[in-house]
Amino acid sequence: MIRVSRKQKGFTLIELLIVVAIIGILAAIAIPNLLTAMQRSKQKRSMADVRSIATAWEARAVDINRYNAAGYALPGSLITPDSLYQWLEPTYIKSGPRRDGWSNEYKFYMDQPLGAGTSSIAANRYALVSAGRNGKFDTVIGGATTNFDCDIIYENGSFVQFPDGIQDN
Repeated sequence: MIRVSRKQKGFTLIELLIVVAIIGILAAIAIPNLLTAMQRSKQKRSMADVRSIATAWEARAVDINRYNAAGYALPGSLITPDSLYQWLEPTYIKSGPRRDGWSNEYKFYMDQPLGAGTSSIAANRYALVSAGRNGKFDTVIGGATTNFDCDIIYENGSFVQFPDGIQDN
């Protein structure tokens, strides 16, 4: 009598279930970290853009020895990005960023208080604001926060509000 040997090929159901469970666990760990990293990159891009705009604005102010446009009074005004870039492009910045990392338009203020908790912006002062992830201009908290929804505010050479540290999603 001749014996026929059977060789097993493939995986058992248990082995497949274990592999699927391991992949699920890894995905559950990796996806929230990936989403946080994506939000952090949008925040860092927005902060770099704001810093670039402010550097151009400061360079312009040094050249003309004042912050406002020549012969143009700006008491308590919100300046549109198009008006701002008329003064800055191409001399001080080649092509200024119009939108932040979350595709919200930047706001540029001169001589206007931003709200409770901040000093009012007096003559020769300015602020650049990004609405953050939620796209809404919120109450000013001041300093570093742990929420990507907070506004990013750059006032007179430094950030006065921005998301930092461990983020709430």
